[in-house]
Amino acid sequence: MRIGEIAAMVGVTTRAVRHYHHLGLLPEPVRLPNGYREYTVRDAVLLARIRRLTELGLGLDEVRDVLAEDAGRDLVEVLEELDADLGRQEALIHERRARLAPLLEQAREGRLPPEGPVSPMLAELFGDMARASAALPGPEPAIAAKDRELLALLDTMAPPAEQERLMGAMRRMTEAPGAMERAYALYEELDTLADADPADPRVERTAQGLADVLPDEVVAQLGTDGPPQEGFLDAFLADFSPAQAAVVERALRLVMERAR
Repeated sequence: MRIGEIAAMVGVTTRAVRHYHHLGLLPEPVRLPNGYREYTVRDAVLLARIRRLTELGLGLDEVRDVLAEDAGRDLVEVLEELDADLGRQEALIHERRARLAPLLEQAREGRLPPEGPVSPMLAELFGDMARASAALPGPEPAIAAKDRELLALLDTMAPPAEQERLMGAMRRMTEAPGAMERAYALYEELDTLADADPADPRVERTAQGLADVLPDEVVAQLGTDGPPQEGFLDAFLADFSPAQAAVVERALRLVMERAR
């Protein structure tokens, strides 16, 4: 048999056959005087076994180990390891599908935010923000979108326990009567400061308002952990205009004083 014939018989490509030769999995057959390889039935049997082992999920190094054992003693151990690995993958897939289910439901109902996927708690908060934004007479303030981006980042960075605590505090803050309206009023004030001077008297008033809306639990956490990391804070503030950055910096100082 020629290489194309044995490849077609076993159901692999000629490229795969050559690759197996290169790796030493399939010995090179005798070559005819014209230079063509001449494969035997024994070659086909071995090639078929290689295909069956790879289809089970074994890597080519593992296939080599199995083929090297004349009695096949290592095959049981390799297959047991493969079965355990597939079990871990199955559990991981089950966990991922469980996380995907609520996101898929949100997407089908048109409730998945542009910043998604995010945790279910943050998705609820974003839903409240979307409803508050829809009630505005004009377009949503640009700062509101920046705030969602930051919350999505914190949602990703925080460990699960901290994520639940922080998002729980945020949800309780937004559930207070008039809280979302006050938050969007602040977003609008920050938008109006986009081209203002950092010395504008509105900076102090807006900073005080921003500090006032932060939940006590977040303030307490800032008091124990200290201010945000400098590199992160610098990158965060760089995304704002000078006056807006001045508001955020002043609000952080007010929050730290309150935490003491």
